[in-house]
Amino acid sequence: MKRLTLRDIEAIEVGAAILGTGGGGNPYYGKLQLFEQMKKGGVVDVISLDELDDDAWVVSLGGIGAPAVSVEKIYQGEELCRAVQALERETGRKVDALISSEIGGANSMKPMLTASQLGLPIVDGDGMGRAFPEMQMTTFSIYGHQSAPSAMSDSHGNTVVFTHLIGEIWLERLARACVVQMGGTAGIAEAPMAGVFVKRFAVPGTITQAMTLGYAVKDANRDNRDPIAEICRRESGSVLFEGKIVDLERFMVAGFTRGKLQVEGVNGFSGDHATVDIQNENLIFRYNSEVRCSVPDLIVILDLETGHAITTEVLRYGQKISVLGLPCHPLLRTETALRVIGPQAFGYPEVVYRPLAEHPAHP
Repeated sequence: MKRLTLRDIEAIEVGAAILGTGGGGNPYYGKLQLFEQMKKGGVVDVISLDELDDDAWVVSLGGIGAPAVSVEKIYQGEELCRAVQALERETGRKVDALISSEIGGANSMKPMLTASQLGLPIVDGDGMGRAFPEMQMTTFSIYGHQSAPSAMSDSHGNTVVFTHLIGEIWLERLARACVVQMGGTAGIAEAPMAGVFVKRFAVPGTITQAMTLGYAVKDANRDNRDPIAEICRRESGSVLFEGKIVDLERFMVAGFTRGKLQVEGVNGFSGDHATVDIQNENLIFRYNSEVRCSVPDLIVILDLETGHAITTEVLRYGQKISVLGLPCHPLLRTETALRVIGPQAFGYPEVVYRPLAEHPAHP
């Protein structure tokens, strides 16, 4: 078990924003709330999958809504506490540990805040190894977990429990309809899982991964080293493009932030252009109109100078960016997983997923 420090949380904020592939919400506000909780004496205890008891009851949780909304509508801070407590009332059993539904963005911070508030450990892992826009897109759901009963709560205290679902996609559909009425953001906790299941199907070690990645970026900036090269080295990634944002479409629809980013090349990419399709997260990267990276691999947009992630809700015309491709965890590349989180699941029938390593590298 590791007890996190304020400095660790700072590093996780940086690393989780990178792993969020543009989505998951900006972790900054969640970090501030977690800091306040820790300053009042709260602690965040992280346990590894190996430390988790096979018969432990583990709840996957996180925020639901559009990242663009979270810029103006800050979480009240106890949404997920209310959701977990509603689950305990519904099931009649206390929860033993929490795990993030996705390590990306703000959904790295919110579960840690809730764990501290409830006095529970947080498991070093998550259900995505990145961020995805829809709730059935976790490794837990992909590999057989039934998410009902689930509970969600908004900033006003409204709490909804979904007691029965005929399929995992229905939690996404019903919860998305609810979150629109709740103002665009809410917290949701899904049905408890046995520890033995979590050990097998969680993406392992992602809190540690985010923290290590964050420290590496911060250290590189301090020492005047290239933080982007450091990210690529640690995550076996590659620079897909460097350029300036010349056009940005971004709009809210059905509880999602959707849009497209157009970039003109700079440095070694001068004269070329690229686009990134967005649904909360960065989904498809095209280089001169050719697909060079797609979900479930990670498409990460960074500030060209600092290597800090730029999430979809704060993208702006004129920003100079680096677009990285990072390989996803093997749990996300199986045929079973690709049916749920591959390009065709997002409405791209013409795009066939190819692992990042199989795409041509920039000369």
